[in-house]
Amino acid sequence: MAGHNKWSTVKRSKGAIDAKRGKLFSKLAKEIAVAAKLGIPNPDANLRLRSAITLGRTRNMPNDNIERAIRRGDNSDVLNVYSNFQFPAELLERISGQN
Repeated sequence: MAGHNKWSTVKRSKGAIDAKRGKLFSKLAKEIAVAAKLGIPNPDANLRLRSAITLGRTRNMPNDNIERAIRRGDNSDVLNVYSNFQFPAELLERISGQN
């Protein structure tokens, strides 16, 4: 019965390889997010971001993960949410004490 346990062996080795890749991708995504947060989220203008993206691509990191990490590090989404937030006039009057 040679090969009857082949899928178990493949599954175990593939799981170990995928875990190592996932750990590496997490570290690279964190570096990309930090680089995007510290500078401009444009790789042409941000050398640290460009080098982090290049390292991710050499390690076969998917483009979706790279783009997601850049968006996570970019603060423009958070700023847009707070810039569109408006207080009701009555609440502002109570806070400021003006009638």
